[in-house]
Amino acid sequence: MKITCQSEYGQLHTIFIKHAKDALVNDENIDNQWLPLNFTERPDLQKAIEEYNVFESFIKNTGATVHYLPQNETVTMDSMYCRDAAIATDAGMILCTMGKEQRKPEPLAEKQAFMAHNIPILGEISGSGTVEGGDVAWLDEKTLAVGHSYRTNEEGIRQLRALLAPQGVEVLDFSLPHYKGPSDVFHLMSIFSPVDKNLAVVYSPLMPIAFRNALILRGYQFVEVPTEEFEMACNVLALAPRKCLMLKGFPKTKKALEDAGCTVHDYSGSEISVKGGGGPTCLTRPVYRLLH
Repeated sequence: MKITCQSEYGQLHTIFIKHAKDALVNDENIDNQWLPLNFTERPDLQKAIEEYNVFESFIKNTGATVHYLPQNETVTMDSMYCRDAAIATDAGMILCTMGKEQRKPEPLAEKQAFMAHNIPILGEISGSGTVEGGDVAWLDEKTLAVGHSYRTNEEGIRQLRALLAPQGVEVLDFSLPHYKGPSDVFHLMSIFSPVDKNLAVVYSPLMPIAFRNALILRGYQFVEVPTEEFEMACNVLALAPRKCLMLKGFPKTKKALEDAGCTVHDYSGSEISVKGGGGPTCLTRPVYRLLH
C-alpha cells in the first residue's frame, strides 16, 4: 500500500470534516447568513445535525483518521464545505483564495487546523489569484485538472502551476461554461467525480470537450448522470476504489454506479447538501489516501 495526497479515489486514510453543529452554530447565525450565502432555503439546525451524524458515520466507518475543523467565528456556514479552502498534495497543503467573497477567511482557519495536526503547508494562492478546491481534481498522481470558473481565475491557476511544477506535477486547466452565472456555485467537480483509477461519474453535456477528450485519452470510463439528476448526483465521494458515498434521491445514477461494479452508500442531505449546494466531496477535505 502506498500513501498519497494525490488521489481522489484511494482508500481514505486521513480526512478533515466540519460538523454541521460547528458550521451552522445556532438559529440566529443561520437566520443572518442563509440568504446572503445563496442557500436555496433556510437550513433546519436540528435536522442538519441529524443528517450530518449519519454522514459522519460513513466517513468514520472507513477506519480513516478523522480530524474536525473547529467552530470559528471568522467563517460562515459555507465552511461546512471544507474541500474548497485547500488542496492536498504530497509536498503539503496549498491554501486557496476563495472566489466567493464571504468565504475569504476559510483558508486561514483551515491552515490553523492543519498546523495543529502537523500537516505541512506547501504554499498559498495570493494577490488577485483565486482557486477553490471544488475546481481541482487529481486525474492521476502526477496530473491535476483545474477548472477555470467564476471561482477560479487565470492568475490562481498560474500560481497553482508554479507551486506544483517543482513537484513534477502537470496542471491541466479547462474553461468551464457560464451555466447559471457568477452567483451560482459551478465547479469542475460539479461535472466530474473520480471513483477509481479509470472510472468517473460525469455530466457530459456541461463538460468542456478538451477535458472530456483528455479523460478518454487517459483510459477513463464514464458513469453518465442523466439530466434530471444532474444538480447533485455528479457529486460522489470515493471512500475507497469503487466504494462510493452519494446523496440520496438519485436512483438512476446509483444504479449506473452499481452496474459499473461500485458499492454505493447514500445519505439524506436536504439540510446539509441540497440547500447549500454541497455534496459529499464538498463536505470533506481528504488529505491522505491509500493506493495499492
